[in-house]
Amino acid sequence: MKNVKEIKIEVKGKEWEEILDKAFNKKKKDIKVDGFRKGSVPKEVFLKKVGIETLFMDACDIAVESSYKEALKQAAVEPVVEPSVNIESVDKSGVTFTFTLISRPEVKLGKYKQLGVKKDKVEVTKEEIEHEIEHIREHMAEVVVCEDGEVSEGSTAVIDFEGYVDGKKLDGGTGANYPLEIGSHTFIPGFEEGLIGMKIGETKELHLKFPEDYVEELKGKDVTFNVTVRELKKRIKPEIDKDFFEDLGDPDVNSLETFKAKVEKDIKEEKEKEAENKYIDELLHKATDNMEVDINNEIIDSEIERMLEQFKQELAMQGVTLEQYLSLTGTKSEDLKTMMKPQALARMKTRYLLEEIVKAENIEVSDDDAKREATEQASKYNMSEEEFLNAIGGLEMIKYDLQMQKAVDIIKA
Repeated sequence: MKNVKEIKIEVKGKEWEEILDKAFNKKKKDIKVDGFRKGSVPKEVFLKKVGIETLFMDACDIAVESSYKEALKQAAVEPVVEPSVNIESVDKSGVTFTFTLISRPEVKLGKYKQLGVKKDKVEVTKEEIEHEIEHIREHMAEVVVCEDGEVSEGSTAVIDFEGYVDGKKLDGGTGANYPLEIGSHTFIPGFEEGLIGMKIGETKELHLKFPEDYVEELKGKDVTFNVTVRELKKRIKPEIDKDFFEDLGDPDVNSLETFKAKVEKDIKEEKEKEAENKYIDELLHKATDNMEVDINNEIIDSEIERMLEQFKQELAMQGVTLEQYLSLTGTKSEDLKTMMKPQALARMKTRYLLEEIVKAENIEVSDDDAKREATEQASKYNMSEEEFLNAIGGLEMIKYDLQMQKAVDIIKA
């Protein structure tokens, strides 16, 4: 590929001798030779005893930093991914590195204006309004403990359970006083359905089968659960009355009519946002299809690693580690990366498309515009402007984001 450069750098002579001395001084701290205090063995004695070859790896580690700087200078490019380095040869006379540098790929824009994409029209139906009203009532429902009754769809059964596979207790398949909402599909298929009709204090044996897409060691296996219902809870939805409107905390909502109007407005705004996002996605997809760019696998792999890091952070916010997620879903790390690859490729194509439009259209953002945006964004997050800029990487990142937005606006025009 045109954006890949291989640069050979040799380190020899006096420079290599000085690096070998540094490697020796680093290594000798931990060396004990008979007749000398630890860390005080002379270099000549050390080399005679273990050989100069033992210094080569440490010396290469020391030499690689300055060699990389020289490689960048010779290549005159800005790498977009971590460069790879290979040690071609190393001996007492010197070392030869080969650096592989990958810069931004060449992009040839195709048609990116007047792409013939139309935005979906937004309408809100009476059914959608009623559905959302019920959703709000459900969200505001009060959970009450039932004195009697049976487990039913939508109720919460507080249960003790023990699972057995092949006559042995299932690891992780035991729980006490576990609140299970019937219909949440938290457990394997058939578990929640099997509890329907049970009464408080009743014990039941459920004979089920793990699904075929479960973790390898359990998929398709028969499992038996002994379940006891300890307590039964139900959600009581509030009536739509004066107290309900007060609990909403919106001074403009004080009747059924104003409540429906607010719900309709909120639904419409959300659907308009979705329509706008879909419209932009379709435009970007069409514009990237029209352009020419050959993206290196290393660039895609680097984006996948970024996406994986973001995914880890999202899981951490839910109190779950990546390892736990992989175990629970029966997924391997490499499988997850493979699933992320198409999205990573699409993201990189979009990024290069917009950056090329910025260049083609001479889009510039002034310091004043960037500072105004920083002030506005900082206030949204209740941060000072300085804190916000430090968090996102400085004013240049604000400028970059604004340029990207302006490029999108050009595609939409």
